[in-house]
Amino acid sequence: MTATADTALVTEIEALGARLAEARASIAQRFIGQDQVVDLVLSALLCGGHALLVGLPGLGKTRLVDTLGTVMGLKSNRIQFTPDLMPADILGSEVLETATDGSRAFRFIEGPVFCQLLLADEINRASPRTQSALLQAMQEKEVTIAGQHRPLGRPFHVLATQNPIEQEGTYPLPEAQLDRFLVQVDVDYPARDVEREILIATTGVEEAESRQIFDAAGLLAAQQVIRRMPVGDSVIEAILDLVRACRPGEAEGRELSDSLAWGPGPRAAQALMLTVRARALLMGRLVPSVADVAALAQATLTHRMALSFAARARGETLAGIISRVSTRVLGLEAAA
Repeated sequence: MTATADTALVTEIEALGARLAEARASIAQRFIGQDQVVDLVLSALLCGGHALLVGLPGLGKTRLVDTLGTVMGLKSNRIQFTPDLMPADILGSEVLETATDGSRAFRFIEGPVFCQLLLADEINRASPRTQSALLQAMQEKEVTIAGQHRPLGRPFHVLATQNPIEQEGTYPLPEAQLDRFLVQVDVDYPARDVEREILIATTGVEEAESRQIFDAAGLLAAQQVIRRMPVGDSVIEAILDLVRACRPGEAEGRELSDSLAWGPGPRAAQALMLTVRARALLMGRLVPSVADVAALAQATLTHRMALSFAARARGETLAGIISRVSTRVLGLEAAA
């Protein structure tokens, strides 16, 4: 890359960083606090990926997604997943129509998946058959209906929510679908001072409104800037070391063979490679560091790993294992 190209890229990165600062400020008008949650979801959008938001009801997951649709200028739809939801309720279907001259023809009616930002609310309440309707959409950004390939909106992102406590009447997401989420975002209770601010801001006559900062074209351009950001060899090696050390079948992860049923695949390394760039940009830096790898380890690896029966019996957790491996491999502890 020439010096002129380097200078142009730096200018683009700095300009994007300034717009992202505006976007974060606009989001904060309606979604108060939880900066780490906001940054992780923004990172998923900047990387062109999907996010799984895991948290108890009432913590603002749906509000955050609605706010993001406004701030990022994306056409958004919401699907409330229920046990009786069918694939056609998500994708759409063909209907037979009769014209005034008596002729008949099929017409396709688009489902809510034909948008740019899809909120899949309580995704684990739908049956596996219905959940699988999103697999092609999430990976290939298109759906196949009646033998025809139909492209979705550009960009296309799925932000799904899941309640980690209430499991009655739910269906665990298959591993293939979990792997298609770039990050898993754990939404926890807010701190006391943040909750006080929420209480005052949301119980008055009027609530603050977010304003649009990006549009679809701007987000697509931002995703290209993210992919052009340089990543040093030390960060690449750190990503490979961490991911391979979490695989019980690899030599690097042999010590976890009694704790893990399976570990993360190549998509985990790809997710880290992209999200460390987004995190660096959100933190106001031009290049990512090994600290970014450690900070994003939990979000990118947790949903791509599974504890063995013996580990569950011992009371081990995936968060604890990832933290331990990060400390050993990177010399840094993974952020909880």
